[in-house]
Amino acid sequence: MKKKILMLLLSLVLCLCAAASAFAAQTDGFASDYERVQDLAELLSDSEETALSQKLDELSERQKMEIVVLTTDTLEGLTPREYADDIYDYCGFGYGENRDGLLLLLSIEDSDWYISTHGYGITAFTDAGIQYIGEQIIEDLSDGNFSTAFDKFAGLCDDFITQARTGSPYDSHNLPREPLSLIWIPISIAVGVCLSFAIVGSMKSKLKTVRSQSAAGSYMKNGSLNITESRDLFLYSTVTRTEKPKNDSSSGSSTHTSSSGSTHGGGGGKF
Repeated sequence: MKKKILMLLLSLVLCLCAAASAFAAQTDGFASDYERVQDLAELLSDSEETALSQKLDELSERQKMEIVVLTTDTLEGLTPREYADDIYDYCGFGYGENRDGLLLLLSIEDSDWYISTHGYGITAFTDAGIQYIGEQIIEDLSDGNFSTAFDKFAGLCDDFITQARTGSPYDSHNLPREPLSLIWIPISIAVGVCLSFAIVGSMKSKLKTVRSQSAAGSYMKNGSLNITESRDLFLYSTVTRTEKPKNDSSSGSSTHTSSSGSTHGGGGGKF
């Protein structure tokens, strides 16, 4: 039976106990004894929490990557990054030897969100990818639709991990395109029809003085055309292509070291 985090695992004694338990466990598979949904701020109803837990369990086991959602009322003076990293490390989250996975932290105290990545999670979720995920859920977070935001987060995690397995993780140059709203389809058709009528009407108005003639010669002025010689002469053609330099300064995943000495990636913002 997986357990709830009933208090912060950041005091010295609890950190040591949690760390000893986590690192003593086998790393072949999921070693943590804690549930993947830790709603300490009580933002979800019981049914919403159960549904989200089932979704994250299925996703984590299928993708071999631990996906965790954590909410809290306070960071106890820590930064969102420090808090998220420490909870991930000292609770022993992660899959396999490299403890692959990520944790989404939501702090109500100062409206912070932060995603901490570890192991293969650093590869699958680049800095640009993390910010993209944040942009997709921030509106629901701001509106208090936490269950919807977490559902979107889980779906995006599934897509990002699947994409990363192809060898080309989502990054600044290949982020998913946002779907076009259906409302734009009739609007586009209406604008196209209006423009077509306007253009054709303008062209038609300029032809009012033109009358149909029985022969093509009637459209020419007498003596206006006098062809004495005709030939085609092709000289040469040179095409030069130069690849535009790509700015990769914002690509990939930046990393840092947590208080436990583990390497993490991540990023966050406000909602």
